[in-house]
Amino acid sequence: MKIWVASEEIADALSHLPEGLPAAECSVYDGKGPLPGPPEEVEVWVPPLVPVPDIPGLLRRMEKLRLLQTVTAGVEPYLPHVPEHAVLCNARGVHDAGTAEWAVGAMIAVLRDFPEFAAAQARREWTYHHTGVLADSTVLIVGYGSIGEALERRLTGFEVEIVRVARTTREGVHGEDELPALLPAADVVVLLVPATASTAGLVDAEFLARMKDGAVLVNAARGSVVDAGALVAELRAGRLRAALDVTPAEPLPPDHPLWTAPGVFITPHVAGSTPASRRRVRALVREQIIRYATGRRLDNMITGHY
Repeated sequence: MKIWVASEEIADALSHLPEGLPAAECSVYDGKGPLPGPPEEVEVWVPPLVPVPDIPGLLRRMEKLRLLQTVTAGVEPYLPHVPEHAVLCNARGVHDAGTAEWAVGAMIAVLRDFPEFAAAQARREWTYHHTGVLADSTVLIVGYGSIGEALERRLTGFEVEIVRVARTTREGVHGEDELPALLPAADVVVLLVPATASTAGLVDAEFLARMKDGAVLVNAARGSVVDAGALVAELRAGRLRAALDVTPAEPLPPDHPLWTAPGVFITPHVAGSTPASRRRVRALVREQIIRYATGRRLDNMITGHY
């Protein structure tokens, strides 16, 4: 069973599978160097966190591919190009802890003016002033899936009201069509939706205009979800603030107006880049390979609408 994996850590996790299973012949391909062998022989591919060059061309060559297991919850670089003879699975749940933790930290950082205090510390200035606070706020979670659930668990005890929104309405969760009515009451809006055709530009000028004065937009989804120009306009007006772990282009070009917009806190797509995520990736991939080799149903299969 020839497998391409994203790292030596994952290869090591597959080095000792249960007795009776075919040996995993692992080759590491992180996308930075030459291909480790003929793609035509690969049966299972676990691509790296950062998409490799020419995914469509590579997948066309993978004639024996049967399982494409991502290490991310998002599968947008692969979904349109997966061959009919292969199954696509994502890493739902793996990055929940890290992403939810980042979202809590980011909203607190913006509300309590931590970036400004850090800048003042670098200048050795004592800039005492009152700040905002998370307590008594309404936090609107847009894209209430497993990460949204993890975020809600972490917000327990912060004395906030949680409003949940998902693609479709279910008990305790509003549908996306209700967003226009929900946005004006939210103090913090957290984006956790996947990057799809329907979510591209979801947060446009109209969406932002409905947010209340002083509200904070937290984007832990994808840069494509937010109209960057419209957001910059609101930031420059001083009406909204934002925390972004994802941006329209990554890395964000040095001359992009988001860098100099007031009231924005930017991190370089690090929400899920944690030791916990790495441990959980290894465990997930190992379990998936065992399921695949024994003919059991795979976890996190992407079928139909994503």
